[in-house]
Amino acid sequence: MTQFVTLSGRAIRAALRTPEALLPTVFIPLFFLVVNVGQAARIFPATGTPFLEGQNYAAFQLPSALLLASSFGGAAQFMVEDIEGGYFDKLRASPVSRTAIVLGQLIAEGVKSLGIALLIVLMALPFGIDIASGLLGLLLLLLLSGGWAVVFSGYMQLIALKTRSAAATQSGSLIFFPLLFLTPNFVPRDMLTRPMEVAATFNPVTYIMEGLRSLVLDDLNWTRIGRGFLVVAIFGALMVFLNVRTIRNYD
Repeated sequence: MTQFVTLSGRAIRAALRTPEALLPTVFIPLFFLVVNVGQAARIFPATGTPFLEGQNYAAFQLPSALLLASSFGGAAQFMVEDIEGGYFDKLRASPVSRTAIVLGQLIAEGVKSLGIALLIVLMALPFGIDIASGLLGLLLLLLLSGGWAVVFSGYMQLIALKTRSAAATQSGSLIFFPLLFLTPNFVPRDMLTRPMEVAATFNPVTYIMEGLRSLVLDDLNWTRIGRGFLVVAIFGALMVFLNVRTIRNYD
């Protein structure tokens, strides 16, 4: 536990020392939120669109912005820096738990994403968004966003460990955009064409998005919320397992 806390604290301090690196994590999701709402808000007015539950289209798009903000995978870049600088080899040579090495980076990324998600929600409130599930729903919204950040960072960190290349690791993040656009991003799943609906159904990111969206639009729909957290738990455990195994087999 001490090792885990120490490594998590180091990763958080490293992120705080470069606050300018956090600006794209906030700006880009808000940019997409503004653009998507500007393009489609008149198509889906609050008073004539049942799936908006009386809110405006910005509320429907907020989960997409949160998912995007949680998908930058900064922990992987810090891992590459540690590998290139030799610090990672020192960690492996010391009696530090391999699980602590992995979780230290990932949990720090999750904590960072909690703060960023809260900032984005606060900055999105002037769009007229209301968190229908209340204070508990807001907490779950932040936890689910942070959970996805842990999963995606685990995937990115796995690439960093396999390739040991900053360029390859950064390129790996591009997979998020196909995953995002193969979800019910602009309309609910039942309004998609059949091929898109099938693709969205098999896309795990869909269930995280629907969980986030239900917290914004509904009053604690536990079925959708549970599916979102289940996906995070399954893929989070898988990423930790693969990362630990990769470190144990490193060289």
